[in-house]
Amino acid sequence: MDIDLCPRNMCTVASLGMESKEGLKLLVIGGSRAQKMVGIWLFGSAAWVFSMVVLGGITRLTRSGLSMTDWKFTGNLPPLSDEEWLHEFEKYKQSPEYIRINKGMNIEDFKFIYWMEYAHRMWGRALGVMFALPFSYFLRKGFITLRLGTRLSALFALGAGQGLIGWWMVKSGLEEPAHEYAEPRVSPYRLAAHLTSAFVIYSGLFWTALDVVMPEPPAESIAWVRGAAKVKKFVLPVSFIVGITAVSGAFVAGNDAGRAYNTFPKMGDTWIPDDIFSMKPLIRNFFENTSTVQLDHRILATATLISIGTLWWSTRKLDIHPAIRSLIGSTVGMAALQVTLGISTLLSYVPVSLGSAHQAGALTLLTLMILLNHTVRKPSMSLLKSLPQVAKAT
Repeated sequence: MDIDLCPRNMCTVASLGMESKEGLKLLVIGGSRAQKMVGIWLFGSAAWVFSMVVLGGITRLTRSGLSMTDWKFTGNLPPLSDEEWLHEFEKYKQSPEYIRINKGMNIEDFKFIYWMEYAHRMWGRALGVMFALPFSYFLRKGFITLRLGTRLSALFALGAGQGLIGWWMVKSGLEEPAHEYAEPRVSPYRLAAHLTSAFVIYSGLFWTALDVVMPEPPAESIAWVRGAAKVKKFVLPVSFIVGITAVSGAFVAGNDAGRAYNTFPKMGDTWIPDDIFSMKPLIRNFFENTSTVQLDHRILATATLISIGTLWWSTRKLDIHPAIRSLIGSTVGMAALQVTLGISTLLSYVPVSLGSAHQAGALTLLTLMILLNHTVRKPSMSLLKSLPQVAKAT
């Protein structure tokens, strides 16, 4: 059965099975136009999450995240009068951050950090609406298969939960610090959970968008398919290192470790600080000890750069599709840029501009790794049977 003949409101798993009998599983029903529309929507949603991550980084770097001391799932209007602003300011004055860090802040400065946090929260809620409305439309049109619908429903649920995780994180920063000399800040564990969740949602949306618009990988010959399979063996472990490095950056942010040792390559006057194992039990040092957290991130960032460089070196003589070779080169360049941004951010004592650029760089590098993984996956049996042994000369 031709999938275009399937009535839009009657397409079910049965039709998906018909599509898949040759080995290719399409996620969108309704032809190329439907595929393009759903793809644009998903890429747009992924870009929105990307902007959320960057905005969240700016909110943290400007110390705006604790300015709103309460939370509603549906959101609420911002203060619209002087009296309402004074009421919000009085609530903030009761918080540990104001008492210990911002005592004496004027209301204009408070408005700035409040607007930053308000924008971050409302931008997230707007994403929920802008995702749900097209999703409902495409479901009604019958464009979305059961497999795609299940995947997108899970991502939507994760997105809704992200708001709860965000408030759970902020709430930890509104509590009194453990001792009188500690700065109020959110739990590094909760910040890492919030950022990792955002990365997971972004990765899921981006991968799904690629699945929709590129159901088959670029493969013009059996030789190129074999080359891609060899590249894949390198790409998977490198992707793991990139992901772990990104998560370690969340603990650097959560412990404000970027402001602890602003020298490079040494940490202060030594290569390895003396207090990296000062906390008990030992495992706490890797998540709560400022010195250890920054050292870990330095080591992982270096490992990321070396592993991506090794990926390029190991695959440079393979017979692979030009798109894969170009992606590997772009990934090497982005890894070098990301390390440069990280060092510059550190030496400059974490300015907002460089700090946010470094966070955006981490997600950009992750994007390239997702794209590379997607490009080297195995083609369907129907495509493999149609390929020549060697690509035709152009």
